[in-house]
Amino acid sequence: MKKIGFIDFHLDEWHANNYPGWIRAANEKLGLNDALAYGWAEAAAPDGLLSTEAWCEKFGAQPCESLEALCEKSDVLMILAPSNPEKHLGYAERALKYGKLTYIDKTFAPDAATAQRIFALGREYGAKLFSTSALRYAEELKPYSRAHSAFVTGSGRTLEEYCIHQLEMIVCLMGVGARSVACAGNADHAVCDIAYDGGRNAALIYGAQMPYTIDVQRGPGLPSEYVPVKSSFFPNLIEDILTFYETGEPPVPEEQTMECMKLREAVLRAVANPGRRVAV
Repeated sequence: MKKIGFIDFHLDEWHANNYPGWIRAANEKLGLNDALAYGWAEAAAPDGLLSTEAWCEKFGAQPCESLEALCEKSDVLMILAPSNPEKHLGYAERALKYGKLTYIDKTFAPDAATAQRIFALGREYGAKLFSTSALRYAEELKPYSRAHSAFVTGSGRTLEEYCIHQLEMIVCLMGVGARSVACAGNADHAVCDIAYDGGRNAALIYGAQMPYTIDVQRGPGLPSEYVPVKSSFFPNLIEDILTFYETGEPPVPEEQTMECMKLREAVLRAVANPGRRVAV
């Protein structure tokens, strides 16, 4: 049994509230017995949300007085704070020195330079880690690899926070090697063209009401294939996290996470400068 420690900015948030149930379901499917055991949050809960102590009582976890105490007691770690990627480096600096297997929630880092620093910390302390958006685990992506072009739609509270989901799908479909990004529209409603060598391209299409969909062209001149994303990708993610805790092998390559981070930076710069092509 692996005792899992949750590290968060505040624990009463969507990911922390749903992961324990999916962990139990994944245990049953995979024949494991891993469990949320400890919780720590930096900030007091906003008005109307559960305190760290109340949240831990609800989910059967033990609250820890410090991040360090949680890391000492836990077998493996989850750094959450999905809406606060700016916090991830600080948490990683304190947690990774314990050398424990660590999953870091999306968005991995606020920028590519910070992402590189987190990976470097993992190497320094011998702490294997990975990060991903759950959309990587959409079943609809599995038939495709190294596409010639891919158009991906999606939505969310803000482009800055939610574009990681579309970018993760694009990297799964296209691989690494994006060269530049140009955007039309604005942060509320944007179309971003991503150029690759060899005439390949992807498009990120963001709007407040858009569902997650993919439209993939496998090769030049071939008809595109349109697929709405409807599969249960979060349970698939949790299964891979628990498998990582068992094997110690990160399921998502560092180069793909770094590609997502570089693309996100380029997309945000391009959205701020409509019509201007920005290097990745």
